[in-house]
Amino acid sequence: MKTIAIGVLLFFSCVIAPQAVLAQGTRADYDRSNNLGRITSQKVFHASITPHWTADGNAFWYRNDGPDGQRDFIWVDAVAGTRKPAFDHAKLAAALASTLNKKIAADHLPVDGIETGDAPGRLVLVVAGKRWQVDLTSYELTALKGSGKVAGGGSLPVLNRIHPSENGEESSITFINHTDNTVNLIWIDTDGKRIPYATVDAGKRYEQNTYAGHVWLVTDKAGKRLAAFEAVAGGGEAVIEKKDSNPPAPQASRGPDAGLDMDLLMADPSTKPQPKWDARIVKENVILTDLVLGERVALTTDGSKTNSYGDIFWSPDHKKLVVLKTLDGDHRKVFEVQSSPPDQLQPKLLSFDYLKPGDRIPLTKPHLFDLQSRKEIPLSDALFPNPWSLEDVRWDADSSRFTFMYNQRGHQVLRVIAVNAATGVATPIIDETSKTFIDYSGKMFIDYLDKTREIIWMSERDGWNHLYLYNAATGTVKNQITQGDWVIRKVDRVDQEHRQIWFEAGGIRPGQDPYYIHYCRINFDGTGLVILTEGDGNHRIEYSPDHRFFIDTYSRMDMAPVTELRRTEDGKLITPLEKGDITHLLATGWQLPERFVAKGRDGTTDIFGVIYRPMNFDASKKYPVIEDIYAGPQDSFVPKTFARTNNGMSIAQLGFIVVQIDGMGTSNRSKAFHDVCWHNLGDSGFPDRILWMKAAAKDRPYMDLGKVGIYGTSAGGQSALRAVEAFGDFYKAAVADCGCHDNRMDKIWWNEQWMGWPIGPWYAEQSNVTNAKDLHGALLLIVGEIDHNVDPASTMQVVNALIKADKDFDLLVIPNADHGQDGAYGSRRRKDFFVRHLLGVEPRGD
Repeated sequence: MKTIAIGVLLFFSCVIAPQAVLAQGTRADYDRSNNLGRITSQKVFHASITPHWTADGNAFWYRNDGPDGQRDFIWVDAVAGTRKPAFDHAKLAAALASTLNKKIAADHLPVDGIETGDAPGRLVLVVAGKRWQVDLTSYELTALKGSGKVAGGGSLPVLNRIHPSENGEESSITFINHTDNTVNLIWIDTDGKRIPYATVDAGKRYEQNTYAGHVWLVTDKAGKRLAAFEAVAGGGEAVIEKKDSNPPAPQASRGPDAGLDMDLLMADPSTKPQPKWDARIVKENVILTDLVLGERVALTTDGSKTNSYGDIFWSPDHKKLVVLKTLDGDHRKVFEVQSSPPDQLQPKLLSFDYLKPGDRIPLTKPHLFDLQSRKEIPLSDALFPNPWSLEDVRWDADSSRFTFMYNQRGHQVLRVIAVNAATGVATPIIDETSKTFIDYSGKMFIDYLDKTREIIWMSERDGWNHLYLYNAATGTVKNQITQGDWVIRKVDRVDQEHRQIWFEAGGIRPGQDPYYIHYCRINFDGTGLVILTEGDGNHRIEYSPDHRFFIDTYSRMDMAPVTELRRTEDGKLITPLEKGDITHLLATGWQLPERFVAKGRDGTTDIFGVIYRPMNFDASKKYPVIEDIYAGPQDSFVPKTFARTNNGMSIAQLGFIVVQIDGMGTSNRSKAFHDVCWHNLGDSGFPDRILWMKAAAKDRPYMDLGKVGIYGTSAGGQSALRAVEAFGDFYKAAVADCGCHDNRMDKIWWNEQWMGWPIGPWYAEQSNVTNAKDLHGALLLIVGEIDHNVDPASTMQVVNALIKADKDFDLLVIPNADHGQDGAYGSRRRKDFFVRHLLGVEPRGD
């Protein structure tokens, strides 16, 4: 979302001879591509609702916005299951026009809020900042005292804490400015930087295209914070009041009391023992102070700057301590030259900490101390010899033991370990192992049920991502909670009182795309599974304030959103609410994306993808095909929710068919599907992707598989270059943006998670640097000179290898650009590259 101009073209090549076979890549095509968002803006209606619930939770109202500012108001009785107009719009317009002495149209009512009145058949309306009660029989209006603030606010809550944005699916926010002055909209980017975007005048509304997970700060003209919001899938309204209604929550602090047992200090002395000791870290060692006598005792003396004691965990009876001790690791730094800093003439040398695969990492292990004897109780580290991480230290309520989570380097062992506080004997409570990898970064869930001494644990041990109920005392599995050829995508809530789990699942509805999210509930013992959502699409739900009802909105790439009201108890449909209207969108020539499924490399596994066509699509023509690739194993990436624009759609406007595919090795399917990536990121699912495109082209003769291009960013950039090195007989042109081209050069956690540790020969074998000599086809490399995510030297090492191999290629280095921030200029150069090399014409021609 940043715009970073200026680029430096260092090398040029033209591998495919130009053939002007189509009148594509013209200036008109570029205008359509660059302005797709504007062309399609305000062309989709009834796609989402913002419910405003009554105080008793039995009913709600919402407003439908239509073309040209039209609006109508709907009242839903959730108990009776009825949906109807909130009032007679024509009669209310006449009553308001007469009372306010101004012309008011029935389809443009200036109503900002609705409340229940003081008797049946009456409503309170907020109009122009004032409250009016209307009798729905006579339509007599009575002015009321009190402010005209809209009850219920917007659909998006005000954030307590501003945080960096995360990238989700395309969405939008409608900002509603209820203040008396113009406000500023500022995007918080993925690095936490503040990027000014727009202003909204007093009393106005403004729709901003964004992505789910993006954070937006709203300030006044002086820069004072008014509110902050986080975008969600499906869009929502952000209501800006005169001041932030939710001030930032106080942040945790490691102040002078950090070593004290604060629970004991603040507890009722009649119910808990009083603390006798204060423990602190002084010069890397644990120092005890007798709070009664003031005596200081060095509990440890072996701490040093490179092997220091740190976090302290008190036993509930205040008789023992667990202290984590960390042996220092490597301190690798990445250095970058910022050639054109905005605040000075001369370049800057930048550096930041950045461990890479194979580096020595800090090793943290627990140490147990008895305060009465003032001695350490020795622990054997046989169960935790080589930690990637050691965290979540917890004492049992009776102080008989403590537990912690151990993730072994290499990510093939994950344990919850219990240590007897009297003897120091360690035993595994949960012992998860894998011959490939444990996806701790994407499929980790643990919930300690202290009252019943149980643990809920997530595992792929049966080949699918499911939940298990453990006896926390014995470490035995009481039962598998969920099971089947489907996966848990997310645990939303654990209800200990009713012993139920509320979760999101993929693949649980037979016959539907296995990536679609459905919402479910199940009992701890594995009985009583209820699938709350039903429709064939990707779901997002919003509960009523008392959780008796929920609003379910679902859609597909080829189907506008459908919104329903359902009952939480059993998921039963109460009443349909809205169906998205894309009539005006289709009138622009916009092409509905097409879902397509084909068999993968094994001949049996379904591979899912999507096809985008240009707005001036002509089935009698031939179109080069471009794949938008991201094959990172941490997730799946083909969009599932309806969207009117994205990068693929934009590029298609130049005269291409653009596809997105989730091949084997990506996540959210079976463990076997995911394991394809193990020691094998160079695979990138290409055997599945190529078969998928060939299958699609059989019935779509307009897809020209003699001219296939590919582009991607980050891990997608790695895959894009890999395509023209290892699969150059199929892919003819590639644009690789800020790729992690050698997994030994990239960040440690991501690469060791999938490529494994210790570093094996497969790292070098699959490196784009190693394989640069095999380049076939046209290549554009793009890199930001101050990329803090992927070391830009990774791209420059590819450049070096290509030069040594005497290969032609293009290189675009963008000054001041961070990771994947090619901006308008880089985006245009990517489009130009494909127009030249696949369409065979000069870009932006007439």
